[in-house]
Amino acid sequence: MFGNVIQAIPAPLRGVFFMLVSTLLFTGMQVTVRHVADELHPFEIAFFRNFFGLLVVTPLLFQYGFGVLRTPKLKLHALRGALQTTGMMFFFTALTLAPLAQNIALSFTAPLFATVLAILLLGERAGWRRWVALIAGFVGAWIVIRPGFAVVNTGALLVILSSCVWAGSMVIIKILSRTESSLTITLYMGLFMAPLSLIPALFVWQWPSGEAFIWLALVGAFGGVGHLALAQAFKESDATAVLPFDFMRLIWASALGFLVFAEIPDIWTWIGGAVIFSSTVYIAFREARQKKDGTAVRPVES
Repeated sequence: MFGNVIQAIPAPLRGVFFMLVSTLLFTGMQVTVRHVADELHPFEIAFFRNFFGLLVVTPLLFQYGFGVLRTPKLKLHALRGALQTTGMMFFFTALTLAPLAQNIALSFTAPLFATVLAILLLGERAGWRRWVALIAGFVGAWIVIRPGFAVVNTGALLVILSSCVWAGSMVIIKILSRTESSLTITLYMGLFMAPLSLIPALFVWQWPSGEAFIWLALVGAFGGVGHLALAQAFKESDATAVLPFDFMRLIWASALGFLVFAEIPDIWTWIGGAVIFSSTVYIAFREARQKKDGTAVRPVES
């Protein structure tokens, strides 16, 4: 019945709905990580997130058949898995060291770093508009951190580092998406990240309590279903129609951070986060326009 209700909604609004669901699930995952980190090391939490997340997407493998795993780019999938695993460990550690809203605001820098890497590694050409947007985004990050005006916490630096690593993963996804289906990319993400994240987890391993195990299952479920909802959002609507709603992650983080951890984000987090997010949305809109004009691979001007 619920599926019928969703199908009755116009496609663009369905895209917005699934994007909002994904933002809430991802933020819920981060809150749960922060909570269970009182008992377990972030590296171990990352492993369980990937393990349970893999269980969520495994039914797709049986639904569509093992043929979806056929690929000539296994090494790229492996590299993407390694990068995303590393970025996750950085980010989960940051969640234990800095306010939730600040982490989310700084995580918006990942597309900015990805754009820089695409220019350097994929030969994409950037005009002055894209460079202005990039500079504005990095200024936004400076506003959030305010080095020289406030103490720069380790958590903020880890989020920036994780964004750099995730940017590399985004560039690989760009390359893979030219020939691979989104289902193949998603399945290989789980298949590589679960075993890769187990390696560092073994060095800090301790068996979780029964209650912690339930929270870990929630972390994996939130993350796995969140990725599926995000993929469905982009399937239902154009990326430029749903991407602005990703800002809800900062709103959810502020609300849940206050309710669960009694954190109140300062005005600089909001201002900086808005600047970073606006610049990433502008770059996405420019890229979408260039794709429509047939100039997305090597745009003349951005």
